[in-house]
Amino acid sequence: MAETPTVYDVAARAGVSIATVSRALRVPDAVKPDTRRKVADAARALGYVPSGSARGLARKSTGVLGVCFIEDGPDAAPDHDGRGDSLYWDEVIRGLERTSWQRGFAVLIAAANATRVDALTNDIAGRVDGIAILAHKVPTAELEVIAQRIPVVVMAGQQSVARVDSVRVANSKGMRLLVEHAVGTHRYMDAEFIGGPADSPDAQARFAAFCRAWANAGRPAPDAPFFVGDFTFGSGLRAADALLDKGTLPRLVVCANDQTAIGLVHRLKSAGVRVPEDVAVTGFDGIEIGHHTSPPLTTVHQPMRKMGRLAVELLLGRLADPTRPSTSRTLPVDLAIRESCGCRQ
Repeated sequence: MAETPTVYDVAARAGVSIATVSRALRVPDAVKPDTRRKVADAARALGYVPSGSARGLARKSTGVLGVCFIEDGPDAAPDHDGRGDSLYWDEVIRGLERTSWQRGFAVLIAAANATRVDALTNDIAGRVDGIAILAHKVPTAELEVIAQRIPVVVMAGQQSVARVDSVRVANSKGMRLLVEHAVGTHRYMDAEFIGGPADSPDAQARFAAFCRAWANAGRPAPDAPFFVGDFTFGSGLRAADALLDKGTLPRLVVCANDQTAIGLVHRLKSAGVRVPEDVAVTGFDGIEIGHHTSPPLTTVHQPMRKMGRLAVELLLGRLADPTRPSTSRTLPVDLAIRESCGCRQ
């Protein structure tokens, strides 16, 4: 059996130093294109694959960042048409993966049901240099323990745990812009709110902001969402069923996220309800599929990929300076006006 090629073999074949080989494979943008191509060709010809464990022993790190993805709700497990998949988190992870690669890190993505969150985060934390947690279900005590070992960033929520950074979006501003448009442009007088998980910071912030903006417009604000879902297409279907069972439809339905709104529109239209002529519907996120629904979805667009990029920067910043104070970043949003609210494109 042939001997396993080493970094020395690659360096000799490419005519460069082993340090250059390491940079070319770990941080490709750090070397000239010609050199990068020579190293890649040599590695390919020799069948060389970098050893992550060896790199970790050499520099006391793994060269890997973790993403802990906690699935939620009865529709979290993808069914035959993928309706349980989170298209929002797909975009966030894309931004995180690309930035990690540019900075010379691989990404370990782990997903589990919320009932396994403690075991999952502990398991991942032992294998990575830093971890971004894409959920609100990790207990504060657990975060405190993990943050003593590696950098932690919590996404889509705010944390007060020492040495735990967070990234979120301007939920209140986004919902205010949405309500101001619905009232100022369309003069809607009645609305129902379809919420997300009761323990989701995003869902709570969006409902609270809706109530404030609706009341400021002189409309009676609800005490609670009409329906509490789980941010999935399926929860939109169930919310629509609840509205249809009620008998009297509101003129406007504001959903806490896009996938819920898309499911709701799908069910309403199948029941013969016209959107937006009979019921206007809005979402929150700005996922790509919202451009292509019928009608196209009016929503609040948030910079999902930028959230992933910023999470990586915060993790690497804390790796460089573990003692710096906790950082909380809020990213801006903007209103994407399409047709589901009653506007004509």
